[in-house]
Formats: sequence, C-alpha cells, structure tokens
Amino acid sequence: MTQPVSQSGYLGGRLLIASPLIGDPRFDRAVVFVCSHDDDQAMGLIINRPMDGLLLPELLDQLEVAGAEKASPEPVLDGGPVDRDRGFVLHTTDSGCGPGSLVIDDRIALTATREILDCLVCEAPPRRAMMALGYAGWDAGQLEDEIAANAWLVAEPEEELLFSVGHEDKWARALGLLGVTPEFLTAASGHA
Repeated sequence: MTQPVSQSGYLGGRLLIASPLIGDPRFDRAVVFVCSHDDDQAMGLIINRPMDGLLLPELLDQLEVAGAEKASPEPVLDGGPVDRDRGFVLHTTDSGCGPGSLVIDDRIALTATREILDCLVCEAPPRRAMMALGYAGWDAGQLEDEIAANAWLVAEPEEELLFSVGHEDKWARALGLLGVTPEFLTAASGHA
C-alpha cells in the first residue's frame, strides 16, 4: 500500500453530517466519509444508506468472485449519486489488498480494484470493510460553499460508527460526536 494521503487543511478522513439545511433529498440525513479532498475536488461515500435487498455475497457472486458465499452478509451501500455502477470498498489497513488502495489515514483505506473483492473473501481479509456503489463528489469550492451555507456539519470519525451496520442510527450517532441531538437541529439558519 502507499503512504497516507496528506490531508492537511482539507477534509479527507472526516465525516460530513447532513444538516436540515442540506436542501437535496439525495443527502437528507446522510453521513458521508470524505475519502479525498483538495483544491480541485472532493470525493466521499455515504455510509448510512444500504441498498434495498442487495447483500455483499450476492453482489460478489454476480461479479463472479470465487468464494463469494464466504463474504459477510452485510448490505451493499448506496455510496452516492455519481458513478452508481462503480464499486468502492472502504476498509481497515490491516490487510494487504493491493497497490491500488488510497490510504486515507493509518487506519482506513479506499480501494476500487478487482483485487479488493478477492481480498474480502480471502483467508486474511481486512478486519472491517464496507462496499458501496457510487460516490458523492464535489467540484472545486463546491463543498466549502455547502459547509459555509450550513448544509454540512464536520466531525472526526470513529471506526465503530464507520463500519457498524446500524445504518438507521448513524446520522444521530454522528451528530452525537459533536454533542448535538437531532431534536435540537432546525432548518432555519441565522447569522450573529
């Protein structure tokens, strides 16, 4: 694997938590793990939207991955509205899953190559992993503008929140990382 991507001054490796001001139903109550962010773009995966009726072993079987039945029966996630036919695996860095991995920090990597699919069912798979189809993407300055408009709250992630399967609770749990409870959020904004 490569060295972690330098994210100094950027939001890579952090969570975006949709506020009631998001204004886009595709991101209502979404929790996004930002995989990369620089002056030109940002890319992340929605980590709390399981796809209806699609489990990892079924998808791996459709992709003809040998040993697909050994995969954990977790849901495949709807990672976002961009490139919905493309798969991404967010995983811990404890397993050597090929040179195509984007190492986000010393704990988490993102891989979108065929090798990671085989690794998910190998004898030494990553300790924790999730598969998503599609991603969320922003052009230069777009994410910063959305944050300035109070559409997103930013938090440091916890591994348990990233990889747990309680998807319906992740938004409230992510808000809890900031000491915020959902009932105290409002869709009104203001300036002092």
